[in-house]
Amino acid sequence: MADRAADGRRPWLLAIDTATSQVVVGAGDLSGEAIALTTWAAGHLHGETLLPSLGRLTGENNLRRSRIQGVIVGTGPGSFTGLRVGIASAKGIAHALGVPIVGVSTAEALISAASASPDGAAGEVALLLPAGPQDRLLARGGSVTVVPAGSEPTLDEGTDLVAVDLAGRAPADAVERGATAIRGLGAALIRLGAARLGRDDADDLARLVPEYVTLPRGVARETGEVAWSRDPR
Repeated sequence: MADRAADGRRPWLLAIDTATSQVVVGAGDLSGEAIALTTWAAGHLHGETLLPSLGRLTGENNLRRSRIQGVIVGTGPGSFTGLRVGIASAKGIAHALGVPIVGVSTAEALISAASASPDGAAGEVALLLPAGPQDRLLARGGSVTVVPAGSEPTLDEGTDLVAVDLAGRAPADAVERGATAIRGLGAALIRLGAARLGRDDADDLARLVPEYVTLPRGVARETGEVAWSRDPR
């Protein structure tokens, strides 16, 4: 990928995702093809590792930040701290450069990655994510529901379960598909985000918000569904 980025004057798209245990930073061309990707386990050090890793990505691949034409950011569902750091950073870069920003559901991108890989899911895909130490979230068909501790997700026949960050809490084959999806997450984000940018379907910078799997302290979930409040201002 690095050889394809030899011309530092070429326009490119920046992609960031901090929703899972693996942080993803990527660069793509305007058609949605990945130029360079990097991923790492951030733990609780998203703020300390994200921008230095972005600096290494641009330096190693001869990419100029001034040539960024759009920012793509994963919106979750994901952890509170990780998503705040990732989305705030993406917004800051987009605002500073005056370029459009697109929020892409991390769940949608993971499902797309699992479906696109020859080693991933073969049929319809349902995505299982952790929601705290016990509960899990099931994402499929554009909806996200809570799977309480002690319960198992109900799947239609022929549906492949893809489990991310759930080793020991989901079937082994689903966890393997999840690892495949994580490996393809950066490319999927770039592909999905570039398509939206190509349609001039950018998000309002001020209204782009994350989707948390664990809500902030003091906020209670009233139903078994996950619904997110957006500031109307």
